[in-house]
Amino acid sequence: MTTPHAEALVFFGATGDLAYKQIFPALQAMIRHGRLDVPVVAVAKAGWNLEQLRARVRDSLSHHGGVDEAAFAKLCARLSYIDGDYRDPATFTALRAALGTAQRPLHYLAIPPSMFTTVAEGLAMSGCAKGARVVIEKPFGHDLVSAQELNATLHKFFPDEAIFRIDHYLGKEPVQNLMYFRFANPLIEASFDNRHVESVQITMAENFGVQGRGRFYEEAGAIRDVLQNHLMKIVACLTMQAPSGSGHQATRDERAKALAKIRPLGPADVVRGQFRGYRDEPGVAADSQVETFAAVRLFVDSPRWQGVPFYMRTGKCLPVTTTEVLVQFKHSAAPVLDDVDAGPGNHIRFRLSPDIVIALGTRVKRPGEAMTGAPVELVAVEEAGDLMAPYERLLGDAAQGDATLFAREDAVEAQWRVVDAILGNVTQVYPYEPNTWGPREADRLIPDVAWHNPLATATAAVA
Repeated sequence: MTTPHAEALVFFGATGDLAYKQIFPALQAMIRHGRLDVPVVAVAKAGWNLEQLRARVRDSLSHHGGVDEAAFAKLCARLSYIDGDYRDPATFTALRAALGTAQRPLHYLAIPPSMFTTVAEGLAMSGCAKGARVVIEKPFGHDLVSAQELNATLHKFFPDEAIFRIDHYLGKEPVQNLMYFRFANPLIEASFDNRHVESVQITMAENFGVQGRGRFYEEAGAIRDVLQNHLMKIVACLTMQAPSGSGHQATRDERAKALAKIRPLGPADVVRGQFRGYRDEPGVAADSQVETFAAVRLFVDSPRWQGVPFYMRTGKCLPVTTTEVLVQFKHSAAPVLDDVDAGPGNHIRFRLSPDIVIALGTRVKRPGEAMTGAPVELVAVEEAGDLMAPYERLLGDAAQGDATLFAREDAVEAQWRVVDAILGNVTQVYPYEPNTWGPREADRLIPDVAWHNPLATATAAVA
């Protein structure tokens, strides 16, 4: 079903870090690709004027992809600015005036979660919510209860089909490629079940720290910041059934069903870590117990995946910056082979960032009379990263009313339900040295095999 295109784009938090690093580059790219031809209204409380905002935009672009002078000029021509407090009704009166005849605006809330309700109420009171869509930046809530409360608040002013809960990870080309690779290849799709798969490992590593965002990280931590959303989305893409149709609701239905099948985690399923030096960061408590590393073991209680362990970990100050998935197949040596105990079976390795790699781990016969072999890895796909940045794709989709790559209410609550019992200081936080793979205690979650440690180069064999 075709939905009307948004007649204006409004984004709150125009002077913030997210706008500087992601939104302004995305808007320029949308202009270049002919995906943005409506007014853009920026809202913030910084004491700025429009010329100062335009200077901020130019500075942002110069540091994040470069300035395209023609596209920049077109963006500036469409750009207006409202400097006002979100708690002041006059801010929203000014917004309604700036929208002019636009009756279907898209409101993007690149603001702290504590202000979501305030802005939603201001939009409703001023008439700016009528006929509008709203994009909510992650994290959507702080736990299950707060996510449910936020959903209830938003539903007072917007129907669910007008609420776009953003998780930029779903907008990444490699994540879409993972789903395509599964469903476009019957041989692969048929093997993704508990009859063939021994285990699945997902690692999202960053080789840097909190980069001056200590105050934010004290409120979030690795479980809320990454594991609850990004990594759960990857699990859903790996375990969901093929959608029944091409419409966005069919894809969201299957993704939500997959998330609902994930067994809630308990304290025995998680190991938390904190890199040495984190407590010295500005905004971080001297006795902080917030995790900068988290490893979990989870199970998907569906007939297809029952009994297959999923091992996931994420952390800062690890040796490399990358995200990789390793699907390890069961060992099934035939009697004709001399090396029946040759080790693990085949695997498929998906590298999702910074480049895209799909590789198949196999065994081939060694020269000679003996039926023995050696492991090799065949690289099927090796590409550079995204041609389209996630925020460009997602903002364009939201403007068109396409919710395929956005999280639905039931999916968000399912994700929180999985991690709710391990939030906070329910387990000990173990120290680890920077440039290592986290605390050794994480090995207890995966006793029968070793963690797959991604290497710095995409074509390197599995360690």
